[in-house]
Amino acid sequence: MAGDNPGQGTEWWRGCVIYQVYPRSFQDTSGDGGGDLKGITARLTHIASLGVDAVWLSPFFKSPMADMGYDVSDYRDVDPMFGSLEDFDALVAEAHRLGLKLIIDQVISHSSDKHEWFVESRASRDNAKADWYVWADARPDGNAPNNWLSVFGGPSWEWDATRRQYYMHNFLASQPDLNFHNPDVQDALLDTVRFWLERGVDGFRLDTVNYYVHDRWLRDNPPLASSVAGTNGSTSTYGFQEHLFDKTRPENLDFLKRFRALLDEYQDRAAVGEVGDEERSLQTLAAYVSGGDKLQMCYTFDLLSPQFSAAHVRGCVEAFETTAPDGWVCWAFSNHDVVRHVSRWTRPGESPDAVAKFSIALLSCLRGSICLYQGEELGLDEAELAYEDLRDPVGIRFWPGVKGRDGCRTPMVWQAEADNAGFSTAKPWLPVPQAHRARAVDVQDGEGGSVLAAYRSILALRKRHPALIAGSIRFLEAEGDVLAFIRQHEDERLLCVFNFAAEPSSWALPAEIRDAEITALAADVAGVLGGVLEEIGLALPPVGCFVGRIT
Repeated sequence: MAGDNPGQGTEWWRGCVIYQVYPRSFQDTSGDGGGDLKGITARLTHIASLGVDAVWLSPFFKSPMADMGYDVSDYRDVDPMFGSLEDFDALVAEAHRLGLKLIIDQVISHSSDKHEWFVESRASRDNAKADWYVWADARPDGNAPNNWLSVFGGPSWEWDATRRQYYMHNFLASQPDLNFHNPDVQDALLDTVRFWLERGVDGFRLDTVNYYVHDRWLRDNPPLASSVAGTNGSTSTYGFQEHLFDKTRPENLDFLKRFRALLDEYQDRAAVGEVGDEERSLQTLAAYVSGGDKLQMCYTFDLLSPQFSAAHVRGCVEAFETTAPDGWVCWAFSNHDVVRHVSRWTRPGESPDAVAKFSIALLSCLRGSICLYQGEELGLDEAELAYEDLRDPVGIRFWPGVKGRDGCRTPMVWQAEADNAGFSTAKPWLPVPQAHRARAVDVQDGEGGSVLAAYRSILALRKRHPALIAGSIRFLEAEGDVLAFIRQHEDERLLCVFNFAAEPSSWALPAEIRDAEITALAADVAGVLGGVLEEIGLALPPVGCFVGRIT
């Protein structure tokens, strides 16, 4: 079965491989140019064929779509553009038939301003939901209550003429923040989580999990030292502050304990949190996954950055291992919010396919769970879109300095020669890049040297070796841009060595394993790993790697 992971026991999430689906761009069956739940159900066999354990669905809830579904107007229903609750139930059933767990996106730090809760809250200062959102009086001069900024630009406060107060929004003005200091709000949100648990979902991805609670006293955020020094290079004003008071508050831990207690009422359920905290990401992640009474795992944006080096990866992994020794992390290289990693990391003159294969080998060998983003198994790069094709409010507002997130959200390519690459019979909501057609599933399926074949081979390799799923990780010294470590579980020891450089590198075997027998596992993934074991070391091609068993 797709989700049968050795070494996990009942903790299926520990070391699992998650495949993220962006529903609007996966498969359209209704002919309206946007993907839907029936389309996902129809394509689950492709996802299962990769050897993953779980599917994460980005939001499909009822929404005005101001932020592509991350502005929810009804937490208990499917938006008609994606189908119905019956379609969702059918998707759950088919996923489970294929041995896949189903994880859904919970966007509860904020709602849409069209949600009935906010409509009631903004109607007056004394109604039953008046305190369900973050409201505050203006300063005497009419300005916002403090200096907090929106991630999407400008102040994080919007004036409401009816209440004659400001309300807080960390993102768009149409995404008001819920007031987690109100226990009734927490209860209502947990009830919506229970609704989906009862429908059979196996887990939740918690959007902006450290944004839930704000400072009660609305204290100003201080500027970053680099901002004071005039050296801050951020393209967004949000990046000029140290976000001490508008997010990552200690009270958040209490809510996460309540969330975990609800999950624990059901069997084998799990949650992964998205931690967006530029200065304190690892410390925040550690607090959220430590102790066994909050989230099972979290991820940060540390490996979703442009940095591509052995030192950066080692630094991120070692920092987590040191900061949260009893916690669990979920690593990812791409998602719906960042430039695809093949585009971020491929250097001039370098093969994107080589970078794609190297990346999945590296990701699969790291300690933790891993998350793949739809299309990366095809080696898709970031799409270059014209301004008139943009749908992302971030790109539309800040073009051309920031092009937004649409370039990683273009439709999945299934058939190279079909209309719209097999995604839809109608004009897609975002264009299908012509260059992506050559990487369609039907082109790569069955091709031994394709990126798709590499993903299937390497994920199968990971599944065959408990050390890669549940084992410890210990780094070895290496010169240049080489990363070397040992994964060990019980009596299985695997040597993993990665050359990040654009030129060949060698790595001398350390004394502790020089006389050991090392058996290369390249036969399992022929043509992917590329490293060659020599008498006293390894010869590694550019962006090449070696995985072998130490006995």
